[in-house]
Amino acid sequence: MRTEPPAQAGSGSWQAPSDVERALYEAKSRDDWPAYFDALGDTWLYHATPRYPLDAVGECSFTPYWNAQTSTYCVAMLTPGMLPVPVADPVYVSKHLRALAASWPDDNWWLAVNPGTPCEAYFPASMAHRAVWRQHFERSWQPKHGTLRVLGVGGPLHGPVAHGLACCALMFVNNGQPWNSIAHHGTGYDDEKHLLERWWGITDRAEWQKCLERLLRGDMVSSRWEFVLRVRDTLRTSPAHASGPVPWREVTETLARERLDRLNAAPEGPGEPDETEVDTDSEVEALQDLIGRIMRYESRFRADGLIGEDAYVRSALAWDYGRASGMARWGQGARLCELHETEQAVLRAGRVSQATYDSWEEFSAGYVLGRCLHFDQEKFGDWYEDMLSAHRILTTDQASPWLNIPFK
Repeated sequence: MRTEPPAQAGSGSWQAPSDVERALYEAKSRDDWPAYFDALGDTWLYHATPRYPLDAVGECSFTPYWNAQTSTYCVAMLTPGMLPVPVADPVYVSKHLRALAASWPDDNWWLAVNPGTPCEAYFPASMAHRAVWRQHFERSWQPKHGTLRVLGVGGPLHGPVAHGLACCALMFVNNGQPWNSIAHHGTGYDDEKHLLERWWGITDRAEWQKCLERLLRGDMVSSRWEFVLRVRDTLRTSPAHASGPVPWREVTETLARERLDRLNAAPEGPGEPDETEVDTDSEVEALQDLIGRIMRYESRFRADGLIGEDAYVRSALAWDYGRASGMARWGQGARLCELHETEQAVLRAGRVSQATYDSWEEFSAGYVLGRCLHFDQEKFGDWYEDMLSAHRILTTDQASPWLNIPFK
């Protein structure tokens, strides 16, 4: 799937931040309220809630306000492009239209969509009205995975920050979230917290900082991966050009045995605990197995057009650097950092990526290889297919940051 970049909405100076707000504005402009609700049915809707009850007991509440225009209490729901910069409190949580209909707190309260903006609208929310909401959701909701989305307002499109954000574009395209959302809410504060804990074991700021720093230093990528990839890259760029699987395997074994012999022979320092010697033969066998896995992945990469016929992956550090760009934003969504910290981390992610790779295509191949080595186990399943799909979108769609932001 692809999403066109947002265009000017109307004859004035207002520009819709994303395709969602553009669809709402256009439907409102022609009084096409079924189309308006179809657009609402195909997006996440966000409302503010106090942070403490959500953290303490998981309690999420709607906060109504009196609207003189409708002479009713209203609950403000915002679409993704209308979210403000995250602050400590209140936080925003998301619901789709069906869930909103099911959890609406009071039949007398009205729904206020993006109040105070050119695409605002106000609707009664009785039980009968909410039944119609559910119908619009059922016919409109589409999975967001595998969609290139962009903020035309509220997110950088060019420059160093945009470059750093684009380092995680594979993941953001896969998740169907705007690739350039620097003021990141994700799918809401509670979801961002849950995802960080589930996938990373991160529950506080100190853990987030430690993880982010390790990613920016490339410390989470396996040292085995980088060792064998560096050996091959050195061989291929040497004057003798002793490339190919056989020299790669032979030199890897020789260097590994030399390094492990030195390590095993090194005397223990004062006060150092006894450590079991590294089994050299087992380590060499593991490295040889890894070389085979990498060659098989690269063969598939070539067949699928992810790398060229004569290309190879020089480093898998993109797997860390890309995730660092994401971690900078995920931490903000979970309120573990502030916007300026996210920006600085994103800039660093861009710089270390530029220092390691020469193009978006090289970066992408390194990221995909790292992800596959970590998760896929040569099944060539979703861990690979999702990234291949995102790679193809980012290298062909004219709205892609990879086609609009020079890598260097």
